[in-house]
Amino acid sequence: MSALSSYGSRAAPGTTPLVGRSVTVEPITDDRRFGELFAAYGQPGNESLYDYLPYGPFTDAAAFSEWANRIYLSGEMLFHALVPATSGRAEGVAALMRMDRPNGVIEIGHICLAPSLKRTVAATEAFFLLMGRVFDELGYRRFEWKCDDGNAPSKRAALRLGFKYEGLFRQHMIVKGRNRDTAWFSILDGEWPALRAGFEAWLAPENLDAAGRQRRSLEDMRRAVVANR
Repeated sequence: MSALSSYGSRAAPGTTPLVGRSVTVEPITDDRRFGELFAAYGQPGNESLYDYLPYGPFTDAAAFSEWANRIYLSGEMLFHALVPATSGRAEGVAALMRMDRPNGVIEIGHICLAPSLKRTVAATEAFFLLMGRVFDELGYRRFEWKCDDGNAPSKRAALRLGFKYEGLFRQHMIVKGRNRDTAWFSILDGEWPALRAGFEAWLAPENLDAAGRQRRSLEDMRRAVVANR
C-alpha cells in the first residue's frame, strides 16, 4: 500500500490568530485593521511597495478601504494582518491562497510589508507562524512561494526563509502592462522539521540582543541543525 493511500484532503486554514513573542498574525475577517494598513503603506515614498503587485498604489484611505473590502474579504484567499507587538498595529499582510486541499498544496502570496516591518524579527516570526499552521496544524505536503523574477528582494527572502528555488515560468503573466516571468519556490513537509528547528533557534532570546539584532543568522542556525542531525 502506498504511503499516501490514506492521505486525506486537508482542511482550509482557520481564523484563529497566531500569537508569537514579537508578532501576532491575524486572519482578516473584518475591516478593523484597514485604517492601520493604509497608514503603514500610504506614507510618501512607499509607492514602490506595489511595484510587483497587481494593484495599487492607493492615494487615499477611502480608495484603499473600498479595495480591501473587495479583495481582503472576498473569501477566495485568506489574508492575514501582521501585527508587531512593538506597535500593536497592522504593518503588513500575507495571504494563504491557491489551496489544493486533496493534494496538500498551498501558496503564500500578496505579501506586502511596510518599511517599519521589513527586516525585523517580527516579520521573520510571522512567516514562521504561518509555516507552522500549514505543516504542523493542517498537515499540508507542499508550501509554495511565487514572485516576479525581477523582484530580487522577494527571491532573497524566500531563500532566507528556507524555500528552495524550483525554476522559472517564462511569460507567465501580464501585470500592469508588463511581462512577468514567475520564479517558483517551495518547502516540502519532509524539509519542515529541520527548518522549524532552525527558526526556533534563531528566534530564541539568547540569539537576539536588546535591540533585536541577531547574533547568528537564520541560515547559520539552519546549517547547524542539519549538521547535528
